[in-house]
Amino acid sequence: MIKFPQNFLWGAATSSYQVEGDNANADWWPWEKKAGHENSGKACRHYELYEQDFDLARGLNHNAHRLSIEWSRIEPQEGKFARQELEHYVKVILALRSRGIEPVVTLHHFTNPIWFSADGGWEDRRCVARFLRYCDLVVNALAKHVRYWVTINEPTILVSHAYLFGWWPPQGRSFWRMKFAYDNFLHTHLKTYRLIHKIYKDQDLQPPLVSVSQHISAMVPCGNSFRNRWAASLRDKLYGFDFIEKAARWRALDFIGLNYYSRQLVDVTSWWPGNLLMETCTHNHDPARKNTLGWDIYPQGLYEVLLKLKKYALPVMVTENGICTSDDNARWEFVRDHLQSVHRAMEQGVEVSGYLYWSLLDNFEWDKGFGPRFGMIGMDYSTQQRTVRDSARKFAQVCQTGVLT
Repeated sequence: MIKFPQNFLWGAATSSYQVEGDNANADWWPWEKKAGHENSGKACRHYELYEQDFDLARGLNHNAHRLSIEWSRIEPQEGKFARQELEHYVKVILALRSRGIEPVVTLHHFTNPIWFSADGGWEDRRCVARFLRYCDLVVNALAKHVRYWVTINEPTILVSHAYLFGWWPPQGRSFWRMKFAYDNFLHTHLKTYRLIHKIYKDQDLQPPLVSVSQHISAMVPCGNSFRNRWAASLRDKLYGFDFIEKAARWRALDFIGLNYYSRQLVDVTSWWPGNLLMETCTHNHDPARKNTLGWDIYPQGLYEVLLKLKKYALPVMVTENGICTSDDNARWEFVRDHLQSVHRAMEQGVEVSGYLYWSLLDNFEWDKGFGPRFGMIGMDYSTQQRTVRDSARKFAQVCQTGVLT
């Protein structure tokens, strides 16, 4: 039996574009059609049905929920703010509060207003001031209802997928474009962190807790060759810890938001940079179960990543951890095994403040469409019917008691 602290945050996460539906002012909306991808469309209609979804979360004993604000709703045209949309998100936050659920609010989760992306996006130096203008409005409106803020979700994933690998809009394929966007994200986080703290001080509120949600995989060398070990350590730095390291150095983290899903089994065949940064084992040297997207299921990696984060002496919140699968028994096994890894790390002195499963609902999984099923609550997209899965009920017992058996 494993016992978690009494004040531990338990819950799940969503992001606006993936669940709300009809986010037609976001840059992904036209891009999906242009690129020939499945359209997000109505998604889960969470924009209308959020109270129903929060009732389900409360019924599952969640005491925290991570969500995001859709910038493109708030500022559909540059400098022109939609007050009714801001009021909508105030109602969303109050709906969580009224159910005793702690909101963890993300200000940027992959999508941008169309006007922003069309006018330079994250490669234009004006991006920092533009984002701060939006944040100033949102944080001032929500400050008295929100304690936890995430400035940017997975900045490393976003810049690599959008500016280096060319998978996401604007489909760049340039190291230098990626590096410029990365630096702009870092500057944006630092300034947003300070802005949020200033707003709370000006409103005479208790200081907020501000972070990023950084995606960190376990980089595991295949075998013991020097090249594989060096490549794994390089990826650890570039893909995982560099953003955290720099933000911590500038004292711009009150906690660390960690998104953990999988490992890379690093096996490189040459010193060519592309191999060092991308190549993984293709010989099944260390087999692992996989989710439906082919990602290795590796709970040990969460323990390893948490131990590496210990040196920052900051609380860590697991802001995403989840599995896409059609086998709900596998979903519960995934949660159970990863919670065991969290507790092991806590026994080693890592301060973990909460665990938020990805995701509360099945949802639109970006360029993968609606196929992957991550939700503890299943979705029939044709009827918008929600179905609470058995894994959610088992997790609810842990949320209620703080005990994992």
